[in-house]
Amino acid sequence: ENLPAKQLRNMRAQLRGKVLLIMSKKRLIRLAVEQSKKQNIEQLETYIKGMPALLFTNDNPFVLFKLLKKNKSNAPIKPGQKAPKEITVHAGATNFAPGPIIGELGSFKIKAGIEGGKVAIKEDKVVAKEGDVVDAKLAGLLTRLGIEPMEIGLNLVAVFENGDILTSQTLDI
Repeated sequence: ENLPAKQLRNMRAQLRGKVLLIMSKKRLIRLAVEQSKKQNIEQLETYIKGMPALLFTNDNPFVLFKLLKKNKSNAPIKPGQKAPKEITVHAGATNFAPGPIIGELGSFKIKAGIEGGKVAIKEDKVVAKEGDVVDAKLAGLLTRLGIEPMEIGLNLVAVFENGDILTSQTLDI
C-alpha cells in the first residue's frame, strides 16, 4: 500500500533474476492458495491482507527478508495517511527566515524562536501519535521541515518453505 510506481519499478529491477514478483487481486491469490495441492499451504490464507503480492524464489527466506528490509526508504507523509509511528519535531535550528513559519509552528504548539537570523525550535514536540490521521497542514509542515516518517518498500509478512510457515517476526534477526 502507498508504494509509488517509481519505487516499485526500482525494487523489481533489483530483484530481477532472484525473485519472481506477482501482484494480483486478493481474491485471485486466495483462490490460487485454496486450489494448490501443496501440503499446509492453506495456512497462508490468514496472512493475505491489504494489497498482497506473491514472491517466488529459491533463495533462503532470511536472505530475502534482509534484502527487502535493506531496500526500504523514507518518504514524506501525505495528507490523510496514518502515522506509522510517533512523529516528533526535534529541537534545533531550521533553514527558515523569521516570518509566518513561527505562527505555523505555534499552531501545533511547537515552541520556536529566532536564533542567529533563523527560526529555531526550542524543544522536542510530538505532533502525531502512531495511528493518527495526518491533515494537510501538518503534512505540509513536516515536509518543509524535512521530516520523512513514512517507510516505503515491500513488507514480507509470511514465507512458505518446505511445508512450514515463517512469519516476519521469525525472519527479523
